[in-house]
Amino acid sequence: MAKRTIGPAPTLWLGLATLMVAFHIGLIFSGLVPNLVSRPLHLAFVLPWVFVYKASSKLALYSGLMLTILGVASALWIALNHDQLSDQYGYLEGNFQIALAITLLVCVVEAARRSIGWPLPLVAISALAYALFGAAIPGEFGHSGTPLKSFLGTMTIAEGGIWGSLTAVSVGVVSIFVIFGAVLNAGEAGQGFMNLATAAAGRLKGGAAKVSVLSSALFGSISGSASANVASTGAITLPAMTRLGYPKALAAGVEAVASSGGQIMPPLMGAGAFVMVELTGVPYTGIMAAAILPSVLFFFTVWMGINAYATRYDLRPVDAAEQPGARDVLITSGFFLIPFSVLMWGMFGPGFTPQYAACLAILAAAILLFFNRQGRFDPALIAERFSNALLNAAKQMAMIASIIFCASIIIGVLSITGLGVKITSLVLSGSGGLLWPSLLLTAFACLILGMEVPTTAAYVICVSVAGPALIQQGLEPLQAHLFVFWFALLSTITPPVCGAVFIAAGMIGENWIKVAISAMALGVGLYVIPLGMIANPDILRVADAPLPALLAFLRMALGLAILSHGLIGARSIIAKITIGLVGLAIILSGLVV
Repeated sequence: MAKRTIGPAPTLWLGLATLMVAFHIGLIFSGLVPNLVSRPLHLAFVLPWVFVYKASSKLALYSGLMLTILGVASALWIALNHDQLSDQYGYLEGNFQIALAITLLVCVVEAARRSIGWPLPLVAISALAYALFGAAIPGEFGHSGTPLKSFLGTMTIAEGGIWGSLTAVSVGVVSIFVIFGAVLNAGEAGQGFMNLATAAAGRLKGGAAKVSVLSSALFGSISGSASANVASTGAITLPAMTRLGYPKALAAGVEAVASSGGQIMPPLMGAGAFVMVELTGVPYTGIMAAAILPSVLFFFTVWMGINAYATRYDLRPVDAAEQPGARDVLITSGFFLIPFSVLMWGMFGPGFTPQYAACLAILAAAILLFFNRQGRFDPALIAERFSNALLNAAKQMAMIASIIFCASIIIGVLSITGLGVKITSLVLSGSGGLLWPSLLLTAFACLILGMEVPTTAAYVICVSVAGPALIQQGLEPLQAHLFVFWFALLSTITPPVCGAVFIAAGMIGENWIKVAISAMALGVGLYVIPLGMIANPDILRVADAPLPALLAFLRMALGLAILSHGLIGARSIIAKITIGLVGLAIILSGLVV
């Protein structure tokens, strides 16, 4: 880890990270803790990492210290006085509580701005302005007004704003899986991913690209971040593809697409799956079962695209000398298979909650940090691994939590003012009450929102305003949520703002536009599979109706293979369009089957 020149000493941060991790794991094992205790304490742990640890200048440091002191003090006051506040039913009493509420809202918005930039905070500020001044707006988009003390109280001392259901997911589920991923990645699990993928696909034509697909699917399911996935697995796969003579635009495009797809790959699916549990009421296992076949289709489409490129460019397999031996694969695979097995056993054996099972998996992964593939006991390496695990867990928890707190402001305003219902009506009227125009409007909104907003935040905002409209038009809740979640990923590979493409292009030294073109061709499944899920709803019902689900899967797989071949394998524009339309027709044929 790079040496920091601004802020407190590393030892202090390591201590704070240890407390933060212990607090969140302790919540799972300790039983019921009042929501107005656990959620404010969650914010209190988050703020120092956003405001102080990330400070890049003295001005940012000093302002961050002030915001941290004010925000942490306010959060602790909420936690210490939760019994009294529960009797106020979301109504503030006195100027002190008003000042405290404003402080919390300012800290939450500024924390999100420092973590991910302006787009999401601007939406939150606009929502707050609408709540406070929307009564002056004429027509149906105005509202009847909300008393200041009641509105601020609902947002900050009750469970209808920043301490709402999304924050509950951040505290009790997302944080636990972030810790799990950090502990896994601190040890040999990452190399295990690479070795297993290389052993499985390295000998195939275009093998290095297929290794990237498999390793990114495995790693991305845990990381939940396309950018983090590119930076980690790409550091290994991109040089390997370059050495084998892969065109740079193709190599970077493969990595960007595969890394983006990791977020839709069960069993973990990053943070979005657990937010979906809260918003839909569907058990985690139900979401995992519904998501498995579409995610396999996505990587199948990428695989077929690589085959087409391999034929065009005569892409060679990974050199035999660079392929790991069977013993190395077996040993390193254990570093992630053992924790994963504990996780799956915990959920499907005794039937523990996902977060409780994840805590058991964390313990297993932590024990494995004491070991390495050489069988040596290295105290310095062990200490470094635990330090990295704790620090990375704390930093990622803080980033995700800052997004969720800010998104909770938006959802709170939508609920309090009734704006969500009005936007639903607008979507319905703008689409003429027809489902497919509503889907296209929603997809466009997801692309726009996701341009500089992380996938989970874009999903939460889009599904909050467009989800009810889609459900009113006949979609099942899980169908609507998965549709929005997939399209929230569009901006990772779609210009003008395509984070995964930018990072991959920078790492390999290629023009990002060329990389984006390759990525969109390989990742065409990201654009059409959500539409296929609507046309072929059986594909989401593999747990209840496996035979219809498999038939829908095979039909869509055929269509995607044809579509991918048309885009990449065909040479003339007319052939590309003709073959592509045939593939698309097969994918959407569930509409008339």
